[in-house]
Amino acid sequence: MKKYNVGIIGATGMVGQRFLLILENHPWFNVKCLAASSASAGKKYRDALKRWHMSGAMPEKFADMTVLDATLDKEKIAAQVDFCFCAVNMPKDEIRELEYAYAKLECPIVSNNSAHRFTDDVPMIIPEINAEHLEVIDAQRKRLNTKRGFIAVKSNCSLQSYVPLLHPLKKFGILNAAVCTYQAISGAGKTFETMPEICDNVIPFIGGEEEKSEKEPLKIWGEVKGGKIIPAEAPKITAQCLRVPVSDGHTAACFVKFQNKPKPEDILGAWENFAGEPQKLNLPSAPKKFIHYFAEENRPQPKLDRNLEGGMAVCAGRLREDNLFDYKFIGFSHNTLRGAAGGAVLLAELLAAKGYFD
Repeated sequence: MKKYNVGIIGATGMVGQRFLLILENHPWFNVKCLAASSASAGKKYRDALKRWHMSGAMPEKFADMTVLDATLDKEKIAAQVDFCFCAVNMPKDEIRELEYAYAKLECPIVSNNSAHRFTDDVPMIIPEINAEHLEVIDAQRKRLNTKRGFIAVKSNCSLQSYVPLLHPLKKFGILNAAVCTYQAISGAGKTFETMPEICDNVIPFIGGEEEKSEKEPLKIWGEVKGGKIIPAEAPKITAQCLRVPVSDGHTAACFVKFQNKPKPEDILGAWENFAGEPQKLNLPSAPKKFIHYFAEENRPQPKLDRNLEGGMAVCAGRLREDNLFDYKFIGFSHNTLRGAAGGAVLLAELLAAKGYFD
C-alpha cells in the first residue's frame, strides 16, 4: 500500500488529539499538516493547545508543527495532502460549507462531524456493516463536479455500542428494538476536570442524541438507488441517552423483538462468526475479531474492556430472554476510538484499499 499524506482539520480538539495518537506510527497515513480555528493558526501545535486531554503523551513529532487556519488556508492544505480528516466544533451549516469547500478543491474529507450524515449522497459508514455504500461517492462527485473530491462520514459514536450487535441478527427478522445508552463524558469533549458537574451524577439528556440513535441506523441499513442512499424503513428503534461519570466508553442496554425468535445459541453464533470487509482486507486498524461476547455476568465494563483490540472491538454481554421483548443484552464500545477517531481512520483505510484516494 502506498503512503498517503493527510491533514487533520480540528487538530486541537479532543478527537483531533486522538487522531494524532492513532496516526503517530500509522503504516499508510503520514500526517502532513494540522489545521484549527484562527485562534490557533500560526502557533506551534504545543502552544495552540489549551489542554492535552489524552492519557498518552503528546507525540513529539507533531508538537512543533505550525497550525494552519482551517478556513483561510484551505488551498494551501489541499495542495499538500491526499485527503483530510475533519473533526471541528462549529455550527452545522458552517461545517457543511467547509467540508464542501475542501471536496471542491479535490481534497477528500473523512468526517467525524454530523453535518453531512443525512446528505443522501454522502456515505455514512460503519466499515464492517455497509462498505457497499461507498459506491454512492461516484454520484456525489458528479453533483460536486469533482474528480477526486468527496465527503464520507462515520456514524454517531453511540451507535457503535449496539448497531454492530443488531446487524448480524437482522437475518432473524428484527421487528423493533429499544436502547438506552450510558455515554462517557469524552463524547462531549470533556474530562472530569472540565465537567465537574458529572461527578456523583447522571445527566438524563444529551442534545440531539436520541434522534441520531433512532435514525442513523436506518441510513446505515439502507440501499443505494439512483445515486442516493435510501434509508431502510425498519427495524424501528427507540432510544434514551444518558451522560454518566465514565471517562471513555459508551454502554448500551438493548432490547430486541424478532419476527422469527432465534435460540440464544443462534444469537451467540451470529456474533461469534460475524466479520466484515475490514477483517477480509486485513486493514491496519481493524480488530481481528469484531464482536467479543463475555459470559461473565458483570461484563463488559468500561474500565476493563474499552481498550480491547486497541479500542476497536465491540463488546457484548448478559444475553438473556425478556418478558416484553424477546431478548435483552448489553453492548459496549470505546467512543473516541471505535466511535470517533479510530472509526474514521478505519473508514479511511477502507477508502484507501478501495482506491478512492487515487
